[in-house]
This record gives sequence, structure tokens and C-alpha cells, in this order.
Amino acid sequence: MRYANIKKALFIERPNRFIAYAKLNDEVVKCHVKNTGRCKELLIPNVTEVFLEDHGESATRKTRYSLVKVIKNGRLINMDSQAPNQIAYEWLSLGKLYNDITCIKREQKYGNSRFDIYYERGDGIKGFMEVKGVTLEEENVARFPDAPTERGIKHINELIEAKKAGYEANILFVIQMKGIDYFEPNYKTHAAFGEALKNAKRAGVNIMAIDCYVTENEVIAGDFVCTIIK
Repeated sequence: MRYANIKKALFIERPNRFIAYAKLNDEVVKCHVKNTGRCKELLIPNVTEVFLEDHGESATRKTRYSLVKVIKNGRLINMDSQAPNQIAYEWLSLGKLYNDITCIKREQKYGNSRFDIYYERGDGIKGFMEVKGVTLEEENVARFPDAPTERGIKHINELIEAKKAGYEANILFVIQMKGIDYFEPNYKTHAAFGEALKNAKRAGVNIMAIDCYVTENEVIAGDFVCTIIK
């Protein structure tokens, strides 16, 4: 996934989930934050260097810039919450998980949920994949979520039901950075989410994590990361 017209700036403040201000070439500019998570460990006022995508002047946009990446302790982290689904779609399309994919669709409804990816492969095998973007890193360990997510638990439980109904069921955590030691649920922030993952693992849901190669202009799928669910 590529970005156009990337510019480096200094994070100033984030008055709400959707808006931030950054200093760009001695000018304070208003930015759309493409991540509604807390991201407190990423966005430190007057400290964090950020990367903005410049969309140019537009009559249809409220903000000219989007905040898409940050630098934390020398590591470049993509924090665009729309990126993981695109990364997962490209990754699956390239046969990185299954080499016999015949059909891929995005945003497909099942039960009371809408899963990120539906696919068909081989001789009539059908499956779903739910994708979660991960930006929280602590002591080189990636964790999800960074805030309680009842919606995330709902998706896990629906995947368990899909598995029981004969579908392949997958949860892919896309870690939006490189160099992580391992991934685990953030039990401290939302223990119930971790318990739901354990239930899914016991039910046969495939739970995995991959990291990403991140540059100023691009983010692409990297390698599998050890996933610890205990």
C-alpha cells in the first residue's frame, strides 16, 4: 500500500479522536487522524515526529492532511487503521497463506457480523478472515487491543460459529511495524478479549500475526510473528 505526497512534521496535539494538529515547516496544520484508537503511547505532544499525507487543496475534504505514520524510539509505525485490511487483502491475494485461492471478497456479512474478508479456495472450501490492525508496542511486544473492544469480541464469537458451520475461520493481526519479538492479547486492557481469543483457538479458529515493512511512502506485509495466547 503506497501513499502519495508524504511530509514529515511534529505532533502538537489531538483535541479529539479524529483531528490532530502538527507543525509542518513552521506552520501548524490541521490533520485527519486515520485511527480512532487511543494511541497515547504514539502521539506525544511536541515530541513525536509524524508523517502526513498531503491530499492537496480539495473542496470535498475538511482537512488537507492525514496523519498516517509516526516515529517511536526510532521505529517507523504505520497508524492508518484503513491500511491493515488492504494489506491483508493483498497478502491473501498473493497466496501467502493459501496457494489455491479462487475468489476473494471484502466486507462480507455472516450472522450478525460483517467480516473483513471472505474467500473460496481449493475444491469448494469457503472461509472468513477478520483483520485487526496493531499499533501498540511495549518492550518490543505487540499487543491488541489498546482499548476495550466489545465489537472485537462479537467478531470472535461469530467466527467460532462460522467454524462450527463448516467455514474456515481466521483472525489476522497486522502489526503495523517491523522488528517485534512476539504478539499477545492485551489482557491488562481487556481481559475478556484475551479469553475470547482462547475460546476461538480451542474451537479451531486460525489465529496468526504478521508484521509490516514500513517506509515513509509505503507499508506492505512482512513476515509471520510468533503469537502467544495463554
